[in-house]
Amino acid sequence: MKKLLFILILIIAIALRLFKFGTNPPSLYWDEASLGYNAYLIATSGHDEHGEFLPLSRFIAFGDYKPPGYIYSTVPSILLFGLNEFSVRLPSLIAGFLMIVITYLLVKELFGNEILSLLSSFLLSISPWAIQFSRAAFEANLAAFFNLMGIYLFLIGRKKGWYIIPSVIFFVLSFYTFNANRIIAPLLLLGLVSLYFKDIWSNKKYFLISAVLALILLLPSLNYIRSRESRLRLQEVSIFNNLEPIKLSNQRIGLDADVWWAKIIHNRRILFLSDFLKHYFDNFSGRFLFTHGDVNPRLNAQEMGQLYVWELPFLLVGIYWLIKKKEKALPILSLWMLVVPIPAATARETPHALRILSILPTFQIITAYGLYQLVFNIKKKFLNSSTIGGALRFAQDHPRGVLAASPSRSRLATPGRWPIIAAVICLLLSVNIYYYLHNYYIHYPSNWSGEWQYGYKQMVAEVLRLADNYDQIFVTDALGRPYIYFAFYGKYPYDDFQKGRKASRDWFGFWNVEALGKIQFSLNKLRNAEGRVLLVTTPGNLPGNFRLINSIKNLSGQDVFSIAEGI
Repeated sequence: MKKLLFILILIIAIALRLFKFGTNPPSLYWDEASLGYNAYLIATSGHDEHGEFLPLSRFIAFGDYKPPGYIYSTVPSILLFGLNEFSVRLPSLIAGFLMIVITYLLVKELFGNEILSLLSSFLLSISPWAIQFSRAAFEANLAAFFNLMGIYLFLIGRKKGWYIIPSVIFFVLSFYTFNANRIIAPLLLLGLVSLYFKDIWSNKKYFLISAVLALILLLPSLNYIRSRESRLRLQEVSIFNNLEPIKLSNQRIGLDADVWWAKIIHNRRILFLSDFLKHYFDNFSGRFLFTHGDVNPRLNAQEMGQLYVWELPFLLVGIYWLIKKKEKALPILSLWMLVVPIPAATARETPHALRILSILPTFQIITAYGLYQLVFNIKKKFLNSSTIGGALRFAQDHPRGVLAASPSRSRLATPGRWPIIAAVICLLLSVNIYYYLHNYYIHYPSNWSGEWQYGYKQMVAEVLRLADNYDQIFVTDALGRPYIYFAFYGKYPYDDFQKGRKASRDWFGFWNVEALGKIQFSLNKLRNAEGRVLLVTTPGNLPGNFRLINSIKNLSGQDVFSIAEGI
């Protein structure tokens, strides 16, 4: 029966992740296109778009220096299915599905409880947070899977020492897949070693082998981590690059006549620490988790939190009983939840569902634990019908998972009322889940297609269809990075891309591709254009000497691009 339930959970997970997979999200956003095109070049030439051969520490890409993990993971799917949206998003889809399987195994290892394992994996399978990131090419989702695998194999390695080696490999893969995990993975691994040092040290051979292996695998990243590019990337998002706390500190010290104690209480480091802690706890706010979620529509379906609102009471119950019962899983879950938000707390934008994605599935595990404790104790205390006899027998066989609470005097304790209460609760849960699924699959694609750069694919197809009829083509860069869509959907071979590409680099290290062959990605030289000219601009910006020949609309019916030819 339990195997059938697990199979059913996996079927639900696959269905929720594959349903309308080709149309929701409605298009590739530019980071996905960049990941896909660089993977395509690696698959076909061994080089990236900048001509580097098999980069190990990072891909230059837009100048944002993407970790290599997702790009290399995409190479097999591109070789199998070609360069398209499906092949680019497939690694994330597989990672999201496998996280459900590993969650089941992890909870079984932590609690030795089959029902709790099923509940945890089920909650992850229907999680809005998990579904959102499993359906698009998010590096963080693949990194979260590697992170989860590393933790699970580490726990197995306490008893079977050689499992520590693949555990370390998965943590290294997490390190190489998403920027935040360059901090998360090492801290988690060090934390796990500290928690279980006695167990790990009893297998010193495997411990030492894994330590040496980790150092060897991390060597390629050292030059990049110490480079100017790495520092610029950090400064781009870091709160510690903000001058306001320094100005405020100096101002307050000046108001206190520059006395010695003012330099202590108004120290800039205290202000930076205050900002860090505020940003850290933003990621645990009720507004973020249960009511509003991430404000970025690519990271959240909007109009609800990262978690279902009905999960809140069960999450609180779970935290309470984990502490009260001193469960052996408490230290590792605490470590996990405390470490993951650290890099996100150093960034300016908080809370951030993407940067803390590796916190999954801790929320689902704790929620499942709270639900399990609550439901099974209610059943044990108040219900004795044959329909739950099996559940009660299970609870009796597993006393660790059952509370021994004293009888309540509440009128709600009447056995006959509980089926009604349970039915009402199930109805409320169903309404919340249905609301999310309806919003995500029906309204989300059209409401937020612009956030996914919808229209680029259609515009590129139209321009490439007409290209031979014109001497020069000008494409606006007002919506950002049009070249990557031409490279992706045009499937430019490596040699053609290198020959046709004209690019420059700004002070911050970002690359601006100004032209690809006769296609110019700027309108600065439009006035001096000669011959037959094709223009792609944004609505309302069409010069008087051009005739509109086509308009590209997004899914909400708004014009995105105007395609015109010179008169």
